[in-house]
Amino acid sequence: MIHAEAEAEVLDAIAYYEDRQAGLRRAFREDLEATLDRIRRMPGTFAPIDDQGTRKHRFQRFPYTIYYVELDDVIWIAAIAHQKRRPGYWSRRRLPSVGDP
Repeated sequence: MIHAEAEAEVLDAIAYYEDRQAGLRRAFREDLEATLDRIRRMPGTFAPIDDQGTRKHRFQRFPYTIYYVELDDVIWIAAIAHQKRRPGYWSRRRLPSVGDP
């Protein structure tokens, strides 16, 4: 499950890298997928950073971090944030209530 604004962050990053250099869009997507895969396989590996249980995991190549919360049956992605831009801007995002899309 991914926050709508986190989805927009991915699209913005893809557009940015697409305009920079041939192949960067693909490399970004591969790094994103590899990071998501590590989170799916080992969600509890990374220490919580707040009282909501938010955890973070950095991309290997690109300057992005995924902030997420491990729930009972799903991982909620709060943000896919650039590491140097507007630190903590995403922290007001809250877990969806039961029944929310």
